[in-house]
Amino acid sequence: MKKIILSITVISALILSACSDFLDIKQNDSITSDALSAENLNSLTAPLYNYVWYSFNNNFNLGIGDGMSYNLNHNSTYIEPYTTLNVTGLTSNLQEAWGSFYNVVQLSNKVIITVNLVDADETAKTQCIAEARFMRGVAYWYLASLWGNAVISEDPTLLVNNPLVNTNPKKDVFEIAIRDLEFAAKYLPANSSAVGHVNRYSAFGMLSRVYLDFSGYVASNYGENPNCSTRDETYLELARKAAEKVIGSGRFQLLPNYPDLFKIEFNNNSESLFAFQWVPGVNGNNNYGVTNSTVSYIAAIGVASAGEAWGNYVTATYDVLKEYETADSIRRKATWMGWGDFYPEINKAEGGLHIGDGDGEYNNGRNANTVLNIKKGVTGNQKDNDAINTRNSGWDNYVLRYAEVLLNYADAVLGNNPNTTDAKALEYFNAIRTRAKMPTKASIAYEDLRHERRIEFCVEGRYWFELVARSYYKQQEVVNYINAQNRKTDYAYLFYPPSDLQADPERDQNRAAGTATAATFKLPYPESELIQNPKLGDAPVPYVFTEARITDLF
Repeated sequence: MKKIILSITVISALILSACSDFLDIKQNDSITSDALSAENLNSLTAPLYNYVWYSFNNNFNLGIGDGMSYNLNHNSTYIEPYTTLNVTGLTSNLQEAWGSFYNVVQLSNKVIITVNLVDADETAKTQCIAEARFMRGVAYWYLASLWGNAVISEDPTLLVNNPLVNTNPKKDVFEIAIRDLEFAAKYLPANSSAVGHVNRYSAFGMLSRVYLDFSGYVASNYGENPNCSTRDETYLELARKAAEKVIGSGRFQLLPNYPDLFKIEFNNNSESLFAFQWVPGVNGNNNYGVTNSTVSYIAAIGVASAGEAWGNYVTATYDVLKEYETADSIRRKATWMGWGDFYPEINKAEGGLHIGDGDGEYNNGRNANTVLNIKKGVTGNQKDNDAINTRNSGWDNYVLRYAEVLLNYADAVLGNNPNTTDAKALEYFNAIRTRAKMPTKASIAYEDLRHERRIEFCVEGRYWFELVARSYYKQQEVVNYINAQNRKTDYAYLFYPPSDLQADPERDQNRAAGTATAATFKLPYPESELIQNPKLGDAPVPYVFTEARITDLF
């Protein structure tokens, strides 16, 4: 067996090959099994934790997850089309997100194909493939959730000779996501191969999410009856079992202090099942693709983001603020910074960050009590932590937290019932509320789960996907919910700490916004992709799976 250390050149070749347009893959003969061994296989998967996700994370993640669900407002081209339901194929970051997901898919494919050619220990090879399939599965889940029909690719070279291809149906895109995650759950090790890398329980956690989503889609006869009002019992039980695998492992726990989840010092903590792994300390302007640059789009104050702060108009909507219970100040303050809030970990050199209007206080150029800006993901400046630099928050933001797995268990137990008093479901649900110093509940209904998900994961890119999953089987309910937000009026408010929210109707402003319909839950394909491949607009073609699905996970 040849043991040649994997060079930067080879890794770069993998990245650049995958980051070509997914329908314009170039042959890359420089990637060979001769350069690989069991000792360096894991090096292949490192870019799957940052570079290929960068264009998704940069500003689309919050635009779709929190803008489309109306958690946040902004008049930019990368958020406003989502908050106002005016997304088109020309929306600025739509192409970037689509391309990012296919960068993940094709780099994962490159890893899988290359590793299969390596003369190395079979267990090491299988684990590396499982890591790549985990990433590919997550990307396909995003594609299924956002676009529905999408092109399934397991070998990028097949697209070289035939770049004009039909999409595959949403059902099949969901299925390949599930198959990939099931493979990962079976073959990933119980212990991560490196700090921040996924393991078997990361895959089970993602499966608890995807099984739940798919349960409604299956019950609707794959979209034929989106108001069927029930979910498939088989997939609900699979979701419960997948969550139980994570919980029963004893490897994960909620961080005791909610705000700590969003501090650099707690990267890759006991609650993190999958987080992006950004390179700390480097300048994001000079190191494209490997830093968490989202901070520049959301920070309202330069001293809170190493200088570049364009987020003074990225603010909380009145709709999300009124969702917070009066006593829920811990989660509110960790998510949104408002008048009177103090953050000792930010701007330490000047004694911390105090939001207000007086001497030595900071605001975003307006009266500080008329808006709440984003705190979650805003970590400070270079003097606060060596991991921070320009366009680099240093924070490894989450894709999946243990808190979600706990709620997924409760949701799966709730199933198609109006409520549940199941002891375990209540224990897991209430653990999240207890951490936030909120009163526990003796019974859980869907509305309780919806509320907790919105508040717990606010500004983490999750809430739109909650609404999409509900729309698979209760579409009209979700359409009504979105339209009741009345996005055609930008509601003004006044905020006084810690939780006093008051409507300020004299400052309300009307604006052009769309109306939610069944079509709202499917994004348009990027216009540039339709030009390159007009078949994206044609009827989807069923995908032929050649591998047997894993059936012995539980």
